[in-house]
Amino acid sequence: MSDLGSEELEEEGENDLGEYEGERNDAGERHGHGRARLPNGDVYEGNYEHGKRHGQGTYKFKNGARYVGEYFKNKKHGQGTFIYPDGSKYEGEWVDDLRHGHGIYYYINNDTYTGDWFAHQRHGQGTYIYAETGSKYVGTWVNGQQEGAAELIHLNHRYQGKFLNKNPVGPGKYVFDIGCEQHGEYQLTDVERGEEEEEEEALVTTIPKWKATKITELALWTPTLAEEQPSVDVPGQEEVPGMEGGEEPVEEAQALTDGSDGENEFMRASEEDPDAFREEGSEYGREDFRYDNIDQGNASFEEDESRQSDPPD
Repeated sequence: MSDLGSEELEEEGENDLGEYEGERNDAGERHGHGRARLPNGDVYEGNYEHGKRHGQGTYKFKNGARYVGEYFKNKKHGQGTFIYPDGSKYEGEWVDDLRHGHGIYYYINNDTYTGDWFAHQRHGQGTYIYAETGSKYVGTWVNGQQEGAAELIHLNHRYQGKFLNKNPVGPGKYVFDIGCEQHGEYQLTDVERGEEEEEEEALVTTIPKWKATKITELALWTPTLAEEQPSVDVPGQEEVPGMEGGEEPVEEAQALTDGSDGENEFMRASEEDPDAFREEGSEYGREDFRYDNIDQGNASFEEDESRQSDPPD
């Protein structure tokens, strides 16, 4: 399932009558409670108003997907639950047939996203939990991507900073349960990835690289990234391993194991195009979020989101 704006399969329109059993008004329109078996094999049972699905209803698609919730003039609108053919599920608010407002998405790999939606995309404040490790991203989303102030929380440490295009960027800090913080900055670094063909130029990608500056005692963090407290400089520690998955920025921190299947891939080369999604009704996959070990402070933050298409709606 793609929660990044894929179109959903259209339900049968008001003119596709099919077989109907139920109440009608004086004008002969479907009005009140009824059940319709549509020409395309879908079945709707619920309330009608002047010939349109309106109010509570259940729409079952012939591919196994179904929607249970509120309708407004033939469109999903209000509170509703959509269960997709691959088993993923969205529970929350709908506007004009789109996920919009607050809602929870349950992915087929048991990851979850809880938070704001705008025009079918994760947008606003939200929390994405990676089921395999329990790690979670808590912060801002823009057009389906992790962007803005956020915390990336793990078993024994967390990273606090800003994200841009799904990657950490600028000043931030690692907070460790042992009682200290490591401050630093993610700087963009060009890395040559080789040549695909002789006639093509070498591919160059830009990745964030963590540069540590100092270690301090624990301090309260806010999403505004308030000015850091006076700290103790760490001599000879210019560049250290970056995000989770490899060696910790301080010796006492334990290395984190690979992350779970989920939203993005930090520190792992991308295997698929993170922005390409199939239309609904196509092959259903999942979004992967994994960590790779980092060598000498280099971190690859390319995301590998498997394509997940919404079902026909």
